[in-house]
Amino acid sequence: MPALTNMIKIEAKLLLRDSATVLFGVLFPTGLLLGLGAVPALRESSPETGGLRPIDIWAPTALVFAMVMIAVQHVPAVITTYRERGILRRVSTTPAHPRTILLAQMIVAFASVVVSAALMIFAGWAVLDIAPPARPVELAVAFLVGYAALLGLGMISAAVVRTSSAANQIGTLLFVALMFFGGAFLPRTLMPDLLREAGQFVPPGLQALTAAWSAEAGEITATAGGQPFWLQIAIMAGIAVILSSVAAKLFRWE
Repeated sequence: MPALTNMIKIEAKLLLRDSATVLFGVLFPTGLLLGLGAVPALRESSPETGGLRPIDIWAPTALVFAMVMIAVQHVPAVITTYRERGILRRVSTTPAHPRTILLAQMIVAFASVVVSAALMIFAGWAVLDIAPPARPVELAVAFLVGYAALLGLGMISAAVVRTSSAANQIGTLLFVALMFFGGAFLPRTLMPDLLREAGQFVPPGLQALTAAWSAEAGEITATAGGQPFWLQIAIMAGIAVILSSVAAKLFRWE
């Protein structure tokens, strides 16, 4: 336990020194939400959406930006760098097992995503009058399961990619693909049927996050052919287990 605690402190310091990750992985979702909230048209409610404003419906999407960026870009890049520089191999010769580094990295990464989400929710409420999540427990479940699915995908990338530059490139491609097919770039109601169906199986499960945030917004996504909340959670949990198992099978320390 002391070894893990020390590793967590080290990983936390390294993350805070990484200005790009802090800016885009932690602060960007809040900045993006506030920027979009400055557009007057996005702050006008509509009877068709149950009185919700477009910015209210879009708010859960801001959560996804940090989740995807940290899980499929930051974590694989860091782990691949450690392998590339021989850090994992050298640690294996000390009392601290390399698994300690991986666990510490995952804990710090998840903590950064939680901080990003808390900051975004608070700023949205304080500045834009966006109601906090109506079902916080269900949101937490959707958040945790969705992030686990993303992390499983990120760990597969970390397992098979040999260089940090390649990890960054693959991470960028995964980010764009997940955001697009998951419905973050284009509302589900405007997506073609094929993309809409595929999006239900794309981590982190934006539909579940939206439904947990607001019942009205959840109904809007449901009318677009979405899965029931707990079925969506089960799908994401299954994806997380499968991807994590594949990552564990493929992972190499050197």
